[in-house]
Amino acid sequence: MVVEMLGALAGGYVLLVGGMAVFQRGMIYFPSPVRGEPAEAGLPEMVSVPVRTADGVLVASWYAPSRRPGGATVVLFHGNSGSLAHRAVKARALLDAGFGVLLAGYRGFGGNPGRPSEKGLYADARAALGWLGVRGVKAPQVALYGESLGTGVAVQMATEYAVAAVVLEAPYTRLPDLAPAVVPSGLAGMLMVDRFDNLAKIGAVQAPLLIVHGDADDVVPIGLGRRLFDAAATDKEGVFIAGGGHSDLWQRGIGATVVDFLDRRLGGAG
Repeated sequence: MVVEMLGALAGGYVLLVGGMAVFQRGMIYFPSPVRGEPAEAGLPEMVSVPVRTADGVLVASWYAPSRRPGGATVVLFHGNSGSLAHRAVKARALLDAGFGVLLAGYRGFGGNPGRPSEKGLYADARAALGWLGVRGVKAPQVALYGESLGTGVAVQMATEYAVAAVVLEAPYTRLPDLAPAVVPSGLAGMLMVDRFDNLAKIGAVQAPLLIVHGDADDVVPIGLGRRLFDAAATDKEGVFIAGGGHSDLWQRGIGATVVDFLDRRLGGAG
């Protein structure tokens, strides 16, 4: 009887791990299929712009330029669920502060073609930054804002482009560190295809850095954010919010902290 029970448990564990290996992207990305329009989200000054990636995917992003000639632009890479419309509060605050804003779209999200992956999201991000560059907004005029999963996109782009500043909201060290507790981290590291290894890259980020995280985050434990902060070698600031969860930092007033950081690091919005 004991042997049978142990066998059943072992079999269940193998199925669990096997399922994670086969269906892992379905456990990482939760895109909304709804495209939406900026005006419907309370952002009438923004427009939906088509951005073609190097691998030929046409991805819709939302954009509004800075109100001042030559002003700074914030490129926001959102998390693993929802759509651009769900980031309207952040875009509204940044626009009201005078910054240009590009809400970078992802393949497979918001009605865009394709399926999300680490490689694909990097391609989408490069295309968004290239689209800005063609329109005269170069890297030194750009700040990157990464939210949750999007912190992995922001960190990667910050290693490739000499941007003016980087903000990471609820960042992680690497995706395998967020695997279910029943899966050893070493095994998760071997199984996971999309890794977004921020910890391995953060030391190469040279732009001024702000990390914000809540100590009650039950999705990305604050210990991972603190570990990433400690590993960063650039000029850095950390704001850790008592009682802050994974998705409520802006409701807790972190927006003012973000705007202040960007004002100081970018010399104002324009």
